[in-house]
Amino acid sequence: MRKKRLAIFDIDGTIFRSSLLIELVEKMIEVGLFPKNAKKEYEREHILWLDRKADYEGYINAVVKVFTKYLKGVSYKEFLKIGEQVVNDKKDRTYIHTRDLVEDLKKKGYFLLAISQSPKGILDKFCKQLGFDKVYGRIYELGPQDGFTGKVTAEHLIANKANVVRRVLEKENVTLKGSIGVGDTEGDISFLELVDKAICFNPNEKLLRYGKLHNWDVVVERKNVIYELE
Repeated sequence: MRKKRLAIFDIDGTIFRSSLLIELVEKMIEVGLFPKNAKKEYEREHILWLDRKADYEGYINAVVKVFTKYLKGVSYKEFLKIGEQVVNDKKDRTYIHTRDLVEDLKKKGYFLLAISQSPKGILDKFCKQLGFDKVYGRIYELGPQDGFTGKVTAEHLIANKANVVRRVLEKENVTLKGSIGVGDTEGDISFLELVDKAICFNPNEKLLRYGKLHNWDVVVERKNVIYELE
């Protein structure tokens, strides 16, 4: 059987115009699964980022810390219910360029792989509507009563996205020949180095600098304008 070409996408900030994790945490606070004051635990980092006095990494790491802290004891059923609500509400908040690229590559027969640091449960729901073939995200451990323990399982795998790609190459009928990768931060460099065509989409400074050194494509979407940087 002929192997399918691989197309690899980060999701948050690359296809989704926000973070699925942030939207999930905000919703869990709203419905009372997380305490109302939990938002205060990342509010300072959020403001510093909005005021451009600190980077996005500090903000998202603070949100991850809150999510992990308060996830313990939440049932998997409740988690999936909230995740589905978030996806139903926000599913169309995508970038035009990457949304259309996913659709085009799907038509051309590419194997679509999503790799993200957001929880896999919500990623599965978001990526299903876009036609992804395989989704990798953070998997949180479940206890004996189907409640979360707050611990991440197989964190070593998702920590380095290149490891995920190698795993997929072993398990699926895919090839890196003619492959495409799209990411927006330095955390995506590991898999962008593996593909034939790497695209830095709305990149942060670290990825932009690295991408320019390696002659990767740089695409920026601002409002309703999409342009490539030389």
